[in-house]
Amino acid sequence: MKGSQSRTRTMPSLPARTTSTTGRVSVTPLQQGIQRAERCLLSMQKADGHWVGELQGDTILESEYVLLMAFLGREGEDVCRKAANYILRQQMPDGGWNNYPGGPADLSVSVKAYFALKLTGHDPNASSMRRAREVIRGLGGAAGCNSFTKFYLALLGQFPYANCASVPPEMVLLPRWAYINLYAMSSWTRTIVVPLSIFSACKPMRELPATKGIAELFIHDPETPLWPAKPLDRLLSWGNVFLGIDWLYKKVEPWLGPIRSLALKRAADWMREHLRDSDGLGAIFPPMIYTVVSLRCLGVADDAPEMKWALKQLEDLMIEEEDTIRLQPCFSPVWDTALALNALADAETSAGEATNRGASWLLDREVRQPGDWSLTNAGLEPGGWYFEYRNAFYPDTDDTAMVLMALAKTGRANTTSGRPAVERGLRWLMGMQNSDGGWAAFDRDINREILTRVPFADHNAMLDPSCPDITARVLEALGHYGYDIQHPRVSRALDFLRKTQDDRGCWIGRWGVNYLYGTWQVLCGLQRIGFDMADPMVRRAVAWLQEVQQPAGGWGETCRSYDDPSLAGQGTPTASQTAWALLALIAAGESDGETVRSGIDYLLETQGADGNWTEEPFTGTGFPKVFYLKYHLYRLYFPFMALARYRAAIGGRPSVVGQKKTDRELDARRGYRYPSETK
Repeated sequence: MKGSQSRTRTMPSLPARTTSTTGRVSVTPLQQGIQRAERCLLSMQKADGHWVGELQGDTILESEYVLLMAFLGREGEDVCRKAANYILRQQMPDGGWNNYPGGPADLSVSVKAYFALKLTGHDPNASSMRRAREVIRGLGGAAGCNSFTKFYLALLGQFPYANCASVPPEMVLLPRWAYINLYAMSSWTRTIVVPLSIFSACKPMRELPATKGIAELFIHDPETPLWPAKPLDRLLSWGNVFLGIDWLYKKVEPWLGPIRSLALKRAADWMREHLRDSDGLGAIFPPMIYTVVSLRCLGVADDAPEMKWALKQLEDLMIEEEDTIRLQPCFSPVWDTALALNALADAETSAGEATNRGASWLLDREVRQPGDWSLTNAGLEPGGWYFEYRNAFYPDTDDTAMVLMALAKTGRANTTSGRPAVERGLRWLMGMQNSDGGWAAFDRDINREILTRVPFADHNAMLDPSCPDITARVLEALGHYGYDIQHPRVSRALDFLRKTQDDRGCWIGRWGVNYLYGTWQVLCGLQRIGFDMADPMVRRAVAWLQEVQQPAGGWGETCRSYDDPSLAGQGTPTASQTAWALLALIAAGESDGETVRSGIDYLLETQGADGNWTEEPFTGTGFPKVFYLKYHLYRLYFPFMALARYRAAIGGRPSVVGQKKTDRELDARRGYRYPSETK
């Protein structure tokens, strides 16, 4: 089969089978676990070769969709009723809604959920609604919501636009050399801000009857001026400076005249240009919503093809089950396919046809057009891969690195069809390195901290700075193509990783939860690039991973560790986070240690009969402290990868993992001590 002779690794002699006293060949528990996981993963492959799992977020997705439909006068439709059913099922016992399972009630999430339920006819006197009101008022009331929530409230007449943060469309007129300009913001903020600026300038509103409003959620009058902020002894804070600028801008806004007209035209042109070759603006949920509102502001009729297309991008994200509908924030097929191929390659699978189709699907999605990144990288040839099905303006370094690894490990990097794409991808990846030696996700040097103080920056994602997890993943990809620690760009990246290591030995994870994610990727990247794994930097990380292993053998970490770093490595054990810790320790040469063996046992003991694992907590990160994700395939391909790499690491040596344990041994693993064992 094409490309099947070009594998970068050969099958080692493995302890896959043992011979019993009767002469019959049996399969070890480790091999059984690997085979079950492989069958499960292959069964999920789509007919055209790709994989895609559900990407789950919190209830802001369903709530914001209902609020949008209410603006359009369609909150009575069945789709809104089903979305409201889902929202209600996610309510916490205390009455609020959180942004990750097990987390505390979040004010903005709860206000939008309550509003969506009321709009769809839920009785405000019902127990669920009364409890929700108590939580919301206890958190300070609806006036304390974040800036994006306030825009939804203003859209439906519940909050004055005068107290919403200004998002001036005139930003699109600022030159790139200006310290504050559109392209100094992260790419995802850019796609949100442009349509939101049209929304902010036009101030659309649907008047609701009082019975559908949420006046009861406000403790203070929503008309109360926001500037100056308190306390008075901090009048010179950057927050107050920007609030003052916002106040002044609102005063002159009615007199902008021709400048405003030009800005709105430029913003509309920018938005429409970026809809090309994309599944919605930025191919992510928030700008998709704002696109619909902005098109209405621009006079586009509800039955116009442009409006129907924009609404369809949102409808495509829906998952209907029984009497509920939930929405995904976007799709993750490129990411899922690359990771599935990496796992299958690690397992030395014989499913050559499946991996070949998956690799071909990825090659067909290489980016070959300039995007926003081109503006700060003049002369850099387009290349790389994006996250979703179509998002041509926004390839990212993370997906590109993962795809390059998949192509190397499946042998497609050395084929006629693969080699040119790989060479372009490597050049693009190298050209995206930041000045500090690290890599960010979508752009270079988006790190102007002052932008985090503007009034609409409370989504905690204005910037796209270098982060350890992506930097190390790029190093891991480069290592598959012959780069080593002697290369100048690699050397600069290693300096960045040294500087960003936590005092405890771990690294923060920007795109996964959290310190377990970052530490996993750093150790794997260092090992692949040829770094000395006996270096004190590595040994400190190993010691930290060993320290935070839980009695049952697994690892887990709560999303709350972003708010409280003392919780690093603490939380409900999960299959994906256990796999990350194991992959890190295996990369560090710890395969023969008890820590790794007990972790592998944990995965084998918790694997389902179908080859998959169960995982409830969210282990993916969208915007730290604000929005988290559950990748439904993380629980499968990461543990599969860990089992396969462990098997390769122990080679032909016998393994004691997976052997039947006595009840006493299992109790000890879970932390229970019998009276005779305690002092």
